[in-house]
Order: sequence, then C-alpha cells, then structure tokens
Amino acid sequence: MTNASPRMRLLITAPFDPAAAERLTDLFDVETVEPSMAGDSLARPELAERLAAADAVVCEVDKLDEAALAAAPALKFVVSCRANPVNVDLPACTRRGIPVAATPARNAEITADLAFTLILSTVRHTGEAERWMREGNWKADDLFEPYVRFRGIGLGGRTLGILGGGAIGRRVMRRALAFGMKVLVHDPFLAQGAFGDDAEVVALDDLMSRSDVVTVHVPLNASTVGLVGSEQIALMRPDAYFVNAGRAAVVDEAALMTALREKRIAGAGLDVFWNEPPDADCELFRLDNVTLTPHIGGASDDVVTEHSRIAEQALRAWATGGQPAAVANARELASS
Repeated sequence: MTNASPRMRLLITAPFDPAAAERLTDLFDVETVEPSMAGDSLARPELAERLAAADAVVCEVDKLDEAALAAAPALKFVVSCRANPVNVDLPACTRRGIPVAATPARNAEITADLAFTLILSTVRHTGEAERWMREGNWKADDLFEPYVRFRGIGLGGRTLGILGGGAIGRRVMRRALAFGMKVLVHDPFLAQGAFGDDAEVVALDDLMSRSDVVTVHVPLNASTVGLVGSEQIALMRPDAYFVNAGRAAVVDEAALMTALREKRIAGAGLDVFWNEPPDADCELFRLDNVTLTPHIGGASDDVVTEHSRIAEQALRAWATGGQPAAVANARELASS
C-alpha cells in the first residue's frame, strides 16, 4: 500500500473572498495572510516558512520578485490579482517554468461606474456645488444663485468619445447608451463596424473634435504614453469636457493643464494623476473647472469578489490538469 500524495499548499496574500478560499480547500491546504498594501517583496521573514512550502501563490500588491522566487523552491503556479501582473517578475517565473495567471477585467464594472460618476459630476458641477453649499454659501436672500452658478449640460443626445474599446470602455459605452448618448470609440485594434449601431469606431483626431465628453480607457503601454497631446486637446471644442479614470500618462500633463487654465475646454474630471498623490500645492486644486477623486476607480469590495472568482477558476484549472485562462507568460512557456 502506498501513501497518498501530499496535498498542495496555496498561499494567499491578496485580499480574497473568504467563500472562494473555503471552496478551494477541496484541492489545497489554504493559508491566507493579512494583505499588505506596501508593495514589498514576498521574501519577508514572517512569510518565510509559508512561502517555502507553497505550491501556488495568489498575490496582488506584494511583489513576487527574484528574492521571493528564491525563497519558494516548491512554487509551481502564480495568480496575480491584477489585469496586468506588474507585481510579478514574469521572466524569472518563465525561466523556472511557472505559469503566471492574471485576473483581467476584475475591476471593469466598478471602474466604468466611477468613470460615469466623474462624467456626471463634471458636467453637472456637483462636487463644486456640494463644497459651496457645505461652506454655507446658499442664502435665503438669493435662493436661485446656485441655479445660475452651477448650470450644467444634460447627456442625452450628446456625444461621448471613448478612448479604448476594451472591457472598461465597452461598459462605459453601455452606460452612455442608456443615457441616450451617441458614442464614438477610438481603438486601433477594432474594425469600423465592431459595435454595430451602438458606436462608431473612428480615428483619434475625429473623436477629439466631435465629442462633447472624452473619456480615457486605454491600457498604459509604449504606444499609449502621451497619446493625448497638445494637438489632440486643441481639437476639442471649448464646451467639451475631458475625463480620465484610466492612466494619467496617456495624457500630456502640460497640454491638459494649459487647456484647463486658459479655459480652452469646459472642464475635466480626473481620478488619476501624474504624481500620486499630487503635491499639496498642485495647481489642479485651485482650478474651479476640475472634478477630482483620489484614484478610487477600483476601490470596491466587489473587485475583490470578482478577482477571487477569476483566481479560483485559474487555480482549479491548473490543479486538475486543465489550461488556466489569462496566463500572462503562456507563449513564452510554450516556446521554451
């Protein structure tokens, strides 16, 4: 009689749905640790024993770098709870033959919600109006002052330009259609009729010149850094708005700041910034045509539930001999 094979060990350092972790106990001995948001290496003394024994790791902010890999001799599979596993040393994992799965679109719905919140708040000046009211400015002797001061536009019949037709962009499009908006999408990877009657796929300059509101949802990579520069912003109408709940580096900072400062566009709504957090004396804080939120696009427990679901599927596929979805280094592993 032979002894049964030892159960695989799973270490979870990411925020994770307890129900999903419990379900995984049919395949793994599961250990969860309190998530850290410091972005440190997993090669920490307090994790040494658990990391050394782990067959699989699920992480989000923690870095799985060379030091962590050296401390994890049994490691065979990794899930990064990110759309792009930037916290994992992919080349080092590939050299060791370790697949690294990601959790694409984990925050797509909640980020689309935030983007549309910014759109509404920016065109209706609700943030500015709330601050004005909290400061006690609404007086009985001028009851209709806010009606004049905070006049905004409606969205029905206006045109939303979406940069990026991926998971988030498509969800923003659905919300815009529900508001009765016309939609333009710029995405070089999409055919002209990709959205049928729902949206028109157009060139970037066309989108910038025709849109009442432009919203950014492209991934950040070499081809999108500075995608929106001074030439593109100059194409926007003076009554148009710019919203970015994607990545700040997609937009030329000086060009957007000049347009806002000189009122060349009506305003902007920003959830992402070139320096995070912005300096206390950042000019954005002094502009009355800007709505600001502190990079909260994915700040929701619903994101944890979703990335836990995707991670659970990947772990089950790997543990049972299947092919996990969204393996970031699948091509490199196949060719090695």
